[in-house]
Amino acid sequence: MAIRNGPSWLCPVFGPALSDHSLNTPTNIIKENEQMTDAINLKAGNVFQKDGKLIKVLETNHHKPGKGNTVMQMRLNDVRTGAIVQTTMRPTEKVELAEMDHKNAQYLYSQDDTAYFMDTDTYDQYELPVSHIAEEVKYLVPNMQVQLEFFEGELISLDLPTTVDLKVTETTPGIKGATAASGGKPATMETGLVVQVPDFIQTGEVLTINTTNGEYKSRAQN
Repeated sequence: MAIRNGPSWLCPVFGPALSDHSLNTPTNIIKENEQMTDAINLKAGNVFQKDGKLIKVLETNHHKPGKGNTVMQMRLNDVRTGAIVQTTMRPTEKVELAEMDHKNAQYLYSQDDTAYFMDTDTYDQYELPVSHIAEEVKYLVPNMQVQLEFFEGELISLDLPTTVDLKVTETTPGIKGATAASGGKPATMETGLVVQVPDFIQTGEVLTINTTNGEYKSRAQN
């Protein structure tokens, strides 16, 4: 999985940075039902089109330099290649949202760098390269319910539930009397995801984890 850093005007993975001129110039590629939005409205999970690529938003933050204008700090994923880039966009830059179709599915297993899913309505099976869903795979456990994302019939990615329950496989011993307000410690989950958890958490416990930011939410409810 490639990770590259660069200013908004130089983006080797996705091509030149977005510009008002290039996005507003009519082309025969743009559909009549296109959905245009400002960069400031983008959120994690959105997918937009740029230069024939499908770009998924992994993370977005507002940033205002000391004497400069506000910019959007973006962490983006080319869903067809798995490449990830960190770049910036102006809040008013226009992007074309991709019109996605979704199917309810169940995650089955991963083998030989491929993740396997089953449509829960038709029982058809689908495959995705693990490298293309490197962020999402950290939260996947067998039999988990997800939504597969399709663009014009092409399976490109998946949507996770907002939270998942994962078992702690490794962490330092819990501290008696510790509270959620304590400093915290790292814990490795069954998927390999490392999460900062309260000091009282023990190995073997099942925790509810927020999939949008990878943060500990609570102990899982029985």
